[in-house]
Amino acid sequence: MNKSIILIGGNGHAKVVSEILDDLKLKINIIVAPFIDQGFAGFKGIKQLKNDQEVLKLSPDKHILVNGIGSLPGNNLRKKLYDKFKINGYNFLKLVSPHSIISQSVKLAEGVQVMPGVIINSDSCIGENSIINSGSIIEHDCIIGDHNHVAPGATICGGVKTGSSVHIGVGASVIQQIKIGDNSVVGAGATLTRNLQKYQIIYSERFHTSSLKHDK
Repeated sequence: MNKSIILIGGNGHAKVVSEILDDLKLKINIIVAPFIDQGFAGFKGIKQLKNDQEVLKLSPDKHILVNGIGSLPGNNLRKKLYDKFKINGYNFLKLVSPHSIISQSVKLAEGVQVMPGVIINSDSCIGENSIINSGSIIEHDCIIGDHNHVAPGATICGGVKTGSSVHIGVGASVIQQIKIGDNSVVGAGATLTRNLQKYQIIYSERFHTSSLKHDK
């Protein structure tokens, strides 16, 4: 790694990301967060910057970013930070836990994070800045859009296609060939058996849906 690594964020998701970096023998040079978990051993001794403006003073040619901000429905901070730094010429590290199983034919875009215990099977594609979280399964020929979060324990069957900023909740299941529109949510534990339109949420196993407000 020729560039210095800057980790954005100092709480839960950032801690998991930092341990993956350690597993990969990659050193964090700077943490960017107003507050960090001071009790976490993985953050000790690392230079801290308090805000994004301090990062923007640093050369994007000499630094690469890791997005340590988590992702929840209705909260687009992770996406906003990604877009902000990309506009300013920075790149984001693609991060794959060595404790995951990824087919050689899988395509991972910039900034994708694959957490421990994940399985991604043949010819699937994962879009920019997406989190494939712990223990989730993505089967063959899936296309996962930009800024998605596939939460822990979720299962996505073959040939599923998702739009941008989709959230697949903890333990949710999506059957094969389903299409999910931008900014939609499959709630925790739900089973999705029909296509889901933009800005919709399924929050029960009986496919009861409601519309989400557009988040500007």
